[in-house]
Amino acid sequence: MSTAELQAQTTAKLDEVRSLLARTIKAPTIEARSIRGTPDVCLTCSFQAEDVLLVKLAIELDANLPILFLDTGYHFAETYAYRDRIASEWQLNLINLLPEKTVPEQEEEHGLLYLSAPDQCCKLRKVDPLFKAVAEYRVWLTGLRREQAKSRAALEESAPFTLPGGKQVLKLAPLAAWTTRDVWYACEQLSIPLLPLYERGYSSIGCQPCTSLPLDPNDPRSGRWSGRKVECGIHIAAPPE
Repeated sequence: MSTAELQAQTTAKLDEVRSLLARTIKAPTIEARSIRGTPDVCLTCSFQAEDVLLVKLAIELDANLPILFLDTGYHFAETYAYRDRIASEWQLNLINLLPEKTVPEQEEEHGLLYLSAPDQCCKLRKVDPLFKAVAEYRVWLTGLRREQAKSRAALEESAPFTLPGGKQVLKLAPLAAWTTRDVWYACEQLSIPLLPLYERGYSSIGCQPCTSLPLDPNDPRSGRWSGRKVECGIHIAAPPE
């Protein structure tokens, strides 16, 4: 594919995402805000490439869109620095979601859960805070992509998501069909700086103790949790009660 063809393809893909976001964010959110004073759409962002791309496109439509970041206390220093840089330069309405307990409090009570019980650690520091926050909204925008992992191969662009307690939100993944190449080229076209950890070989970046360089070059998430699991739990709907 020539550079011109790649550029045209990327422009078309970006236009599709912008159109979906406009239908989701612009009219209903602004109208709802004028009535209730609060937005009903949020976007979760880990500050990885696809999330930052989606944020860039979304704030073109609503500069005050709530951007939710799970501040687990275990992120890389580079992630925190990059988050602060992007939030400042783009003037994001960034909402840092905190667990009930600080890292020292949790470690004093339970030890290093990320070693002994990673599912429980993720529940306390990611799943519980996020689901509590997302329950305040009607629509949840996410940068999930099918190519990221086998567990996401059947990802739908739009689907209802049931939270603990039974509330349903509409979960949208506008980049579901995008490839890594699509994301990186779009970021280049839009002059979006990326998290420096990519330059060190990381392909999927979460909490520092549970993130390594990929164990399998063909699996971007193989460096997460030392291969013991592939999902933290925030993208798994609650079972029926």
